[in-house]
Amino acid sequence: MLVGTFIAGMLAVIAALFVEKYISDMVSNESTRYIWWAATEEILKFIAVAIIALNSHYNDEPIDAMIYCIVAALGFAAVENMLFAMGPLSAGSIAESVVTGNMRFIGASLVHTVCSAVIGFSLGLTFYRHWIVKVIALLVGLSAAITLHAAFNLSIISTSGSDTLRVFAWVWAAVVILIVLFEEVKAVRPRTTIRKV
Repeated sequence: MLVGTFIAGMLAVIAALFVEKYISDMVSNESTRYIWWAATEEILKFIAVAIIALNSHYNDEPIDAMIYCIVAALGFAAVENMLFAMGPLSAGSIAESVVTGNMRFIGASLVHTVCSAVIGFSLGLTFYRHWIVKVIALLVGLSAAITLHAAFNLSIISTSGSDTLRVFAWVWAAVVILIVLFEEVKAVRPRTTIRKV
């Protein structure tokens, strides 16, 4: 199931390329374009998880959704990073390819992971709740993930090269928060009703 989810995340990149090309042709404003790209990637990563894992009988604990979302994000980031690294590599610039790969790992890979984890957290937190509550939680999680992803994209394009690592600092802080969220989801238990005797 994890391998299938990882592969689904990888395949989501192909769909993202087509959608983002369409957005690029339709939206002229650069900032708006980056926001729509962030939304596209977060929605497609979630669809990949939903198709493979969420309706499976293996999704039987609150923490499962969070794990599957992270695995799909890692698959997505793996292909995306490869595409970014292939550009300079195909031009014969091995050093630039290595630097690009390292910078993508520091920033973009972690952003994908954190944003997808937020969606998984929202689903895990409402694992034992009514489906309406789950849908609301999903919409909140997706909105938060898109906002975080878009904020990262916009901060990167508006930051000079010397300040790039400062932008990445909040991503690392988000990873620490992610660890805390894991513990919160692990503590989720079904509500028990007390019967009157």
